[in-house]
Amino acid sequence: MRRFLLYALLLFAGNAAAAMPAILVVGDSLSAGYGIALHTAWPALLQQRLEKQGYRYHVVNASISGDTTSSGRARLPAALARHRPQVVIIELGANDGLRGLPLTEMRANLSAMIAMALHHEARVLLVGMYLPTNYGQAYADGFHRIYLDLSREYHVPLVPFLLQGVALEPQLMQPDGLHPRAAGEPRVLENLWRVLKPMLRGRTAPVQRTAGIMQRSAATREARGTLPH
Repeated sequence: MRRFLLYALLLFAGNAAAAMPAILVVGDSLSAGYGIALHTAWPALLQQRLEKQGYRYHVVNASISGDTTSSGRARLPAALARHRPQVVIIELGANDGLRGLPLTEMRANLSAMIAMALHHEARVLLVGMYLPTNYGQAYADGFHRIYLDLSREYHVPLVPFLLQGVALEPQLMQPDGLHPRAAGEPRVLENLWRVLKPMLRGRTAPVQRTAGIMQRSAATREARGTLPH
């Protein structure tokens, strides 16, 4: 009897998650929870906030540590077909910049990703980054300008800097100076939430907690399955 009840609960939670529109996060290590527990990363915190505030969405975190815009562009079509998201959060480019890859290629890849998501009738949130001047000021300026230009070109909302209020706070950053600690993830979420919230629709009463736990577990399993070993 207990097994039957557990199976029924899991089936109900899975169906409930499937019935909710998806927010698809396509990012790199900054969204994949690099170096911290996955439940403390900002996509998991976003799921918790959505449930608490009564937004009926489930977050699909399809982020991969080390991903570039080229990799994200290649895997986005399958993710769009599988999850049919209402919102797509694109958080890519940092690894392109850190590797000094051509900015023209980065722009073309991000442009193609935005166009694909819009073609699937998803709302797009573009997430920007800043670079140190390792490759010169002109490269760093051109890198950030890509996000501004694409936001204007496609009329999509932009988070100018994901790590605003975090990157220069040593107590919030891991020793590598590139990735936030768990303590910095709430601030990262706030940077996103200010822009994401107006894009959300269908606010209702908060969902059942059990279903929310199952949704986060599913997202965690997917993220673990895509992270490099």
